Amino acid sequence: MSGRGKIVCVTGASGYIASWLVKMLLERDYTVNATVRSLNDPRKTEHLLALDGAKEKLHLFEANLLEEGSFDPAVNGCNCVFHTASPVNLSSSNPQADLVDPAVKGTLNVLQSCTKVPSIERVVITSSMASVMVTGKPLKPDVVMDETCFSSPALCEEQKLYYHLSKTLAEQAALKFAEEHKIDLVTLHPGFVLGPLLQPVLNVTSEGMLNFIKKGQEIFPDGTYRYVDVRDVAYGHIQAFEDPSACGRYCLVGKVTYSSEAFEILHRLYPTISLPETCKKEKPVGQPFHVSKERAKSLGIDFLPLEVSLKDMVESLKEKNFLIL
Repeated sequence: MSGRGKIVCVTGASGYIASWLVKMLLERDYTVNATVRSLNDPRKTEHLLALDGAKEKLHLFEANLLEEGSFDPAVNGCNCVFHTASPVNLSSSNPQADLVDPAVKGTLNVLQSCTKVPSIERVVITSSMASVMVTGKPLKPDVVMDETCFSSPALCEEQKLYYHLSKTLAEQAALKFAEEHKIDLVTLHPGFVLGPLLQPVLNVTSEGMLNFIKKGQEIFPDGTYRYVDVRDVAYGHIQAFEDPSACGRYCLVGKVTYSSEAFEILHRLYPTISLPETCKKEKPVGQPFHVSKERAKSLGIDFLPLEVSLKDMVESLKEKNFLIL
């Protein structure tokens, strides 16, 4: 579908997923209003301005999640708003200020701005599997997580999973606000996102993968990952707007597997990457658990193989001089 004549807004446009979303929207001939925290920071803007079509179709706006009305200029005249902006910090000393407030208040500020624009047809929010997984249910090989699963804020707080708490509370606030104000809302829930980087700086998942590759350092203590390629996530956002039947929540996970499988793929592709001792130990056969792909497939997503995502991410890290092999 061509986006010619359509105007969309992408919040937090300098981020990992959002940068790919902006790129794909421009390729489809959309006009894109992109928000960043600072127009004076080249790390937030230069890679976006260098995209094909940016000169003609990309407009940058400065916006702050905690400032009411901050997103008004960027969403004005838009047909869709893609709200991707939300802090990701897994080791904050002040999670309420660093994570919860910006996630919840920022989401509500964006949605409040949307209520002022009659041309907006749909709002697509980037949530996370973090707002799906913390249910208290044991994750066994026969368990299938899907869009009917909701994380418990009480469990998130009890387990000190503050990022999960921020995404869960933000989604709850968005659903309530959208219902009250008759906003057509779709939420997307990616797992652990990997693949090539467009932005010039490391984000949390790419930094995690870099430490994983260089040091064999686990990102998740249980060694279990819900992988999805950043390009599949960006494509899913566009489909969530373009498909008139899209609605509700969508889990975006290409593969659930142990870290040892990812490391074995990396070792096969790049023999100089040595397998850590933890990966040499025997792991259970089969997937740790499953995440349903049915609704994601209804958006037309055909998930990229893990091997492709890992290879393209390593090549990207090498190209940007974050990794030398």
